[in-house]
Amino acid sequence: MDGTSKWIEIQGDDGAFGAYLALPRKLSAGGGAPGIVLLQEIFGVNEHIRGVAEQYAADGYVVLAPDLFWRQGARIELGYDDADWQRAVRLKQASDVNQAQADIRATVQALRALPGVGAKVAALGYCYGGLLSYHAAANGDVDAAVAYYGGGIQNALDRADAIHVPLMMHFGARDAHIPLDAVKHIAERFDDRDNVEVHVYTEAEHGFNCSHRASYRQQPAALAHGHTLVFLSETI
Repeated sequence: MDGTSKWIEIQGDDGAFGAYLALPRKLSAGGGAPGIVLLQEIFGVNEHIRGVAEQYAADGYVVLAPDLFWRQGARIELGYDDADWQRAVRLKQASDVNQAQADIRATVQALRALPGVGAKVAALGYCYGGLLSYHAAANGDVDAAVAYYGGGIQNALDRADAIHVPLMMHFGARDAHIPLDAVKHIAERFDDRDNVEVHVYTEAEHGFNCSHRASYRQQPAALAHGHTLVFLSETI
């Protein structure tokens, strides 16, 4: 592995789809780098998500970000203006969560099969991808999972008992899309679980990790990244 990044093709249950692969500059001392399946927001594998992939590759992980909207158009990449927001919402509404979970399972399998990838793989998702990361943990597809502002997790708590791998969730207290009451409900559901961490950032809004958005907040983004790196180093 030489630190290059590229798109590769993955064979899924009902067709092939692209995934953005970011590689670390060198393998870990143990001979295999841990893997991360990076799960997109509703804006596709855009510049922000590719940047996150590069960031975690620089931290020593092999990162693979699948194009989860491929059935509606290959490599759809959106920004954050009003028109793109509206299109992103339509894409999300037209997508099937079960199909996305199947794509993630295929991505995990493809990542594990890459040369130089270690034995363990985590899911890391943002927004829609945060919910999907939660599902990946419940499905047992990954060895650990991280969910940033995962919208809809509060409606999927019936799957909580199926989660046996370490799970970390990040939320903003000022998130207009995920009410603080929902975050509290999530935290209470996992209150007795040693393998689940919930972090709430007082000044953060939805999308606080994305520097391309007006809601970006440097301090909570840095804190969450630090928490995530420690979590991943301890779990995969």
